[in-house]
Amino acid sequence: MQRILTRTRLRAGSEAAYERVHTSVPPALAARLRAAGVQDWTIWRDGQDLVHLVEVEDYRAMRKALADDPVNAEWQAVVNPLLEAADDYSGGDDGIPRVWSLADQVDA
Repeated sequence: MQRILTRTRLRAGSEAAYERVHTSVPPALAARLRAAGVQDWTIWRDGQDLVHLVEVEDYRAMRKALADDPVNAEWQAVVNPLLEAADDYSGGDDGIPRVWSLADQVDA
């Protein structure tokens, strides 16, 4: 299982709309995320900054599976206008590089 950290940034003034659409994502999207290997996806917001923790079997495979998925495309059409930079699920994104872990150091 991979734990991937990513970040995105909201357009100014879209904070409430972003939180409103994330009150509950569409069940079809949740099912597609699970089918693509996502165990959990947690989002924190600090002002306009969003931090995502994705727990997934294979992050790149998940993004590839969702890139052309019509359910994901419908969701991105809702979310991307709220972001400063849209995510089209292309490319070889690996998230934010990890620097250190207490558990890795202590349990090694």
